[in-house]
Amino acid sequence: MAALFLRRTRRVICLAMAHVPKQKHCDDGGGKYVLKCPKGTRDYDPFQMAIREDMFTKIKACFNRHGAVAINTPVFELKETLMGKYGEDSKLIYDLADQGGELLSLRYDLTVPFARYVAMNKPVMTKGRYREFYQCDFDIAGEYDPMIPDAECVRIVAEILSDLKLDNFVIKVNHRKILDGMFEACGVEPAKFRTISSAVDKLDKLPWEDVKNEMVKEKGLSESVADQIGHYVKKHGGKELVDELSVDTKLMAVENAKRGLEDMKLLLHYCEFFGVLNKVQFDLSLARGLDYYTGVICEAILKGGTNDHQIEVPAVGSVAGGGRYDELVGMFDAKGRQVPCVGVSVGVERLFSILEAQARADESSVRTVETQVLVASGQKNFLEDRMAVCAKLWDAKIKAELFYKKQPKLLNQFQYCEGQRVPFIVILGEEEKKNGGVKIKDVAGRQEDFVKMEDLVSELQRRLSNLKEKPSESQKVPSSIEEKSS
Repeated sequence: MAALFLRRTRRVICLAMAHVPKQKHCDDGGGKYVLKCPKGTRDYDPFQMAIREDMFTKIKACFNRHGAVAINTPVFELKETLMGKYGEDSKLIYDLADQGGELLSLRYDLTVPFARYVAMNKPVMTKGRYREFYQCDFDIAGEYDPMIPDAECVRIVAEILSDLKLDNFVIKVNHRKILDGMFEACGVEPAKFRTISSAVDKLDKLPWEDVKNEMVKEKGLSESVADQIGHYVKKHGGKELVDELSVDTKLMAVENAKRGLEDMKLLLHYCEFFGVLNKVQFDLSLARGLDYYTGVICEAILKGGTNDHQIEVPAVGSVAGGGRYDELVGMFDAKGRQVPCVGVSVGVERLFSILEAQARADESSVRTVETQVLVASGQKNFLEDRMAVCAKLWDAKIKAELFYKKQPKLLNQFQYCEGQRVPFIVILGEEEKKNGGVKIKDVAGRQEDFVKMEDLVSELQRRLSNLKEKPSESQKVPSSIEEKSS
């Protein structure tokens, strides 16, 4: 991910950017054209970037707590790598122009590229966990005992949403074997499992009658079979639903359903010990349309309302999802050797839109700069002195800046620090220079103290050290998500 950094002291530039229209007609001499971002893309201003970086920091911290290491894969893949992996979603893949004889496409997600990477790099796999950070995928590859890594993936999603103060959520879980077993028990032909699963996946957006019409009129199911499916997909709950389905004689006659329910019982058991069971809902309507899933699937839903921190959160639907894909790596291995995998993906853009809306309601809560000290003066002929002090602070790894004017107004410098919440100002002047030092102004407390030049760095380091805040509730790792939400 690339970012363009702008210094906020360049006030004219930032002000101009804020008033650039979404589209602008330009003429480069060869004809007029529209100046705009490509379709489906956008720019991020400093305020938005501050929110995104904070979000990424919290997600990264969660991944690191769970032992992740980082990889990166190209933004495009060979077209043949991607095709046939996504079912009906394959039509959403963007093809690129021919590149030196290779047919390429933009990657649609990170799971397929990750599986391709694992197939190519199995000899160097050690711990078996990889984090594709900027796209916020967490995947666990390798042979492990059933449902342990799957339950940890559920815990990771719960941690991230809690750390972002989006507490009012539910993580829906289901199992592909339960879905397939349910379809078989209801009389669906195996060749239609995936296409019917894709229809069921629309139940979070469409009423049952619309989904039933699609099954019957577009996909050729009989009404009686569709009605039997409807009986099941309306069910949701917890351990009690597993117990209910475990005595359903029609389901228990299907091996897939039986094995899927055994996995689900174990998953919920482990989620209880990971402290997230009260955030988990076993939902038979959850299908996740991608073809590569083979076992547990999950999806996190924001329910909206006021969260535990008295912040209004909109109900926006799915913000994270994932599942088990045990057969995907084998598709890329010449000998078909399988590497079991499970992972989750966090919907960064949707989360960002929520966090941005919250931040807009209280813009004072967001710092767009990390500047710790502004080196200032309101008198003539102090530009070189300010530069020298800045260099001294930079050498000491203190985040400092100065105004790009020979004689800036002192009031403007003070106002900038207040607006950007820069904690300290180093003030240079004739009297301070005569006495061999500077003044340090505490912006919040408005107190000024004279400090000798040779003591400036150590004094600022001491004050900055004292400023370090204790971890907020969102930064602490809760011993139990259940305890935090109760």
